[in-house]
Amino acid sequence: MNWVATIPDLLPGHAGRLAALPPKDIPRGVTLFRPGEHAHGFAVVLSGRVEVNLTGPSGREILLYAVEPGQSCVQTTLGLLGGEAYSGEAVTVSDVRVISIPKALFLEMMNADAGFRGFVMASFARRMHDITRLLERVAFGRVESRLAAELLQLETDGRVSATHAELAARIGSAREVVTRRIDGFVREGWVVAERGEVRLCDRAALRQLAASLS
Repeated sequence: MNWVATIPDLLPGHAGRLAALPPKDIPRGVTLFRPGEHAHGFAVVLSGRVEVNLTGPSGREILLYAVEPGQSCVQTTLGLLGGEAYSGEAVTVSDVRVISIPKALFLEMMNADAGFRGFVMASFARRMHDITRLLERVAFGRVESRLAAELLQLETDGRVSATHAELAARIGSAREVVTRRIDGFVREGWVVAERGEVRLCDRAALRQLAASLS
């Protein structure tokens, strides 16, 4: 993947320096940063998926966003530009390949290269839009609707391999609440709950419930 070519109007000298950065392969299950740590480079995900979670004082966790190829990490951008420490935790949920732009090079290019600056800020704006949508869903969407939408998004061959705690983190709720809602879905005949897995039986009903989020 020639990821450098995806950045429009990049200065030739900077293009060469970025292209020379070596990719790094990271296995699934690795924590990339934790709350209180500081960013040392700007990561470009070439393949795989990284999830960024936020944990509150009560221990409740919420999935803020995922970083996949072509997407950026808001917390890293804020850390490099504003010196803010990480407040969330990033974990690889698949094998990933990344390029890390060192902090000094990142800041140099942000100052001197309009093409690179536009690339970073456009990615930042798209990610902030996603976070705003998440806040809207958590603040105004019913738990049942958020859960139905998440089940439909995660399903593979009619099954969702996720614990109730994982589902709760994804929709910004508590595990006990998710368990009660899934029990309700079971009574309606929409799903079958199994250990560490949910089998979808009535996608039409779930889609109708999820549609209320739009």
